[in-house]
Amino acid sequence: MSQADKLKLLIVDDEPDNLDLLYRTFRREFRVYKADGAMSALSILDEQGEMAIIISDQRMPVMNGTELLGKTVDRFPDTIRILLTGYTDVEDLVEAINSGKVFKYITKPWNPESLKVIVQQAADTYRVLKQRTNELSRALRREELFNVVTTAIRESLDYGSMLQTVVTTIGQTFEATSCILQPVDGNHLISDSFSYQAKSTKDSESLPDVEPIVQNVLENWKTQLIQQLSDGNHSVHLVVPLIWQQQLLGVLSLYKQQCDQPWMSEDIKLIEAVAEQAALAISQAKLYQRTQLQAEQMRAELEVARQIQNNLLRQSLPEVEGVRVQAHCYPAREVGGDFFEVYVHPQGDVWLAVGDVSGKGVPAALFMASAISILRRELAQEISPEPEVVMRNLNSIMSDDLFSTNCFITMVLARYTPTSRQLVYANAGHIYPLVWAHHLVVQQQSAPESSVTVEPDYLKTRGIPLGILPEWKAKAGTLTLHSGDVVLLISDGITEATVKDVKHDTHSQNSKNSKSLTNSMLGTSGLWQLLLHEPAPFNLPHLLVHIREETNNVQEDDQTILSMEVL
Repeated sequence: MSQADKLKLLIVDDEPDNLDLLYRTFRREFRVYKADGAMSALSILDEQGEMAIIISDQRMPVMNGTELLGKTVDRFPDTIRILLTGYTDVEDLVEAINSGKVFKYITKPWNPESLKVIVQQAADTYRVLKQRTNELSRALRREELFNVVTTAIRESLDYGSMLQTVVTTIGQTFEATSCILQPVDGNHLISDSFSYQAKSTKDSESLPDVEPIVQNVLENWKTQLIQQLSDGNHSVHLVVPLIWQQQLLGVLSLYKQQCDQPWMSEDIKLIEAVAEQAALAISQAKLYQRTQLQAEQMRAELEVARQIQNNLLRQSLPEVEGVRVQAHCYPAREVGGDFFEVYVHPQGDVWLAVGDVSGKGVPAALFMASAISILRRELAQEISPEPEVVMRNLNSIMSDDLFSTNCFITMVLARYTPTSRQLVYANAGHIYPLVWAHHLVVQQQSAPESSVTVEPDYLKTRGIPLGILPEWKAKAGTLTLHSGDVVLLISDGITEATVKDVKHDTHSQNSKNSKSLTNSMLGTSGLWQLLLHEPAPFNLPHLLVHIREETNNVQEDDQTILSMEVL
């Protein structure tokens, strides 16, 4: 056994003969240090550091053995302590065990063979203890490093900041002069790289050429360790592949310059384990990047789709003598399933329509575009058709596609003839249209000490939604309008909007017109309460502002509203 491999043994006794005897007994198996007193022993410990075993006499001047051993407990907790004494003082024994953490208590004169056995047991105990301590230290170090890398992965999915954190953490933890992480794509290094350089490294110092080693790692996917000795300076270069799920994602290069303690095999294993975590980080960051890119592309495509869908709706409404038409459509997402149509037939009829495709988003928007196209074709016939016939034709054309995708369309379609002021409508499962004498509401609201007696007329003739059955059947409803009447068509995004958590005050003098709308939907009754306070002439944008003031800021569904006022 070489001298460097021997455990260190410190013997402390104020009697020279005992020191010499103990030295001769253990000098072959241990590196033995002699101290003729407690103060001398403490000096040796300051110079030599931790001892595997300390054998100390109990009765010594200045400081006894128990006090000496007690002073070493905090500094060297792993050291094995043995106490020698020529007395059998029970109090000394108890104190030695409690304060000095003594392994064995041996009385003088001792049996050399028995003492050898005891010291050998102490040496074995120290080796096991150090092994376990080192294993625990490595495990704690590994866990700490893994936690740092894992935290970097969790806290930032940004590709650049994550990898810079990883390479900096590894470089600092393993005391590297420099550390470089180079991502790989298709077994080829990409231009982006992330580096760490120790603060003690001068900017003028040039780092070694790593290209040949890195290329070797790219070819065989194995860790490369290069040690160099130049002008008495020992430098180490370690290159580790970053592999995840049988895919090479990067190369990690660590360089330690002028190092007295190169990386041991345990360090290299730990670096390789951390490199695997870094590979996971790269994999997640790439996945996140791809997801973000796809999301950006989807948002761009949806913005184009929104513009296209918006252009499908009438950008300008026709001006017809005797009526005033207004319409607005607001999808809850980029695109939606609500739509409206205003069409003036060559014969003079004014056609109004509001529809709602079940669901939201792109699928609903596609059916919306198809419905508008078919509707316009049906309305453009030479002779103005009947509303129920148009509904039946729409259902016949679209029912197969709607049924196969579990979708349906609710829609109300109305034809107004200005010459006769007759309104004919067909309803396919849509919200009832409202008709009321708006000019009378305004008059009654402005009159002092009067209550509003006007009630809305809900057009309740209705059939099933389109796409439910192969053949659509329902009767048409008819109504004669008068000057000052307003016809309002809405989608359920208006009536089903959630009212803010406040008491809704209609400002009406009649208590029956006051209603609590807390934690509920607006509904047709709530909408009517808002309509009672609309000025003349009827202004749809003003009504929409009032609706948004009363309901939650988050739009939960597509909202479409269309009005026609008879002048």
